[in-house]
Order: sequence, then structure tokens, then C-alpha cells
Amino acid sequence: MKFTFTGKNLVVSQDMKDKTEKKIGRLERLFPENIDVFVTFSVVRSDNKVEVSIPLSNKRLLRAEVTAPDMYAAIDGAVDVLDKQMIKYKKRLKDKSRRDSSFKDEFRMFSLPEDDAVEVEDDVKDEIVIERRKHFPLKPMDPEEAVMSMEMLGHSFFVFRHSGSDEINVVYKRNQGTYGLIDPNDPIDED
Repeated sequence: MKFTFTGKNLVVSQDMKDKTEKKIGRLERLFPENIDVFVTFSVVRSDNKVEVSIPLSNKRLLRAEVTAPDMYAAIDGAVDVLDKQMIKYKKRLKDKSRRDSSFKDEFRMFSLPEDDAVEVEDDVKDEIVIERRKHFPLKPMDPEEAVMSMEMLGHSFFVFRHSGSDEINVVYKRNQGTYGLIDPNDPIDED
């Protein structure tokens, strides 16, 4: 595993790096060799936040974001989230590889040796169930109008057609109370 550490509003100590490498290193058996791990530590007011991103392939990203009063508790929480996500991901990938041959190569990349079985918790569902579907026309609007529509509906995200580019975009409400915009053609990558 190759770690990249970033600190926002704090200096990342060697102790924090070592603890993170040790904790996430325990999950190394679940990942392919030479995988990149991006860890961001931040402090906002009295909250300590750890964000971990692990690109699994060109299509998949494993991500955990945990906020806690103590940075080391946030690290532990992030590792727990990653562990559960990876087990769910592998189970779903295994099921999909049985049904669709295009998933077999990806499954092989993440499979464990036969003697290293991973138990899946009872709360892990075998399949993804889409309970409700909606269809609605996407009217062209600017992002500010989309945010207003989202707020009026009481949702945390809103899909719309951008009036300037005619592309499908998404606005969403962030945890800090601000808003985000997902534009698939915008090269700017802001946090």
C-alpha cells in the first residue's frame, strides 16, 4: 500500500501517519498489491475528520469519511467503514461475476486465497434492491435555480440540465451546510 497524507488546518504528525498505516495495513489482505491510499486529516472547530479514498480500479472508489472528537477515534472509525465496504464490494462482485463474465477479471483481482475466507455480516444484503423509480423531465436551469428547487422539495440533491452547457448536472447539500455541484465536463476539482 502506498499512502499519501494531507492535512487541512493541522500538521500531520508522524504518529498519526504511523497509526493510520498500521490500522489500514490490517486491511491489506483485502486489496490488490501496490494500491494507493489517500488520507486527509482535517480539523473544523472541535471536530476531527479523517477522509480515506482508495481507487480500486478506473471505475471504482472506496471512500470513508469519519468525524469524531478525537483524531485517533476518527481513524479507527474510518478503518471500520472501509472494512465493511470492501467486504460488501467483494460479495457483490462475486455475485455479479457469476452472472456476467465481464466482472470475472475484476473479481479475480480482488479475490482472496481459499483459506482466507471473509465472513459477511448478517446485515449485508445479497443484492442491491431499487425500491422506487422516478421519471421526470429535466428542464434547463442554472445551478442556483437548481439549488432553490432542491430546497423547495426538501431533498439533499437535485438532478438538472445545465442551461449553459445542456449537460446533466447534480447539485447537493454538503455536511457543512454549503452546496456542491457535480458537472461531468468541468475539469476543476474542488473539495
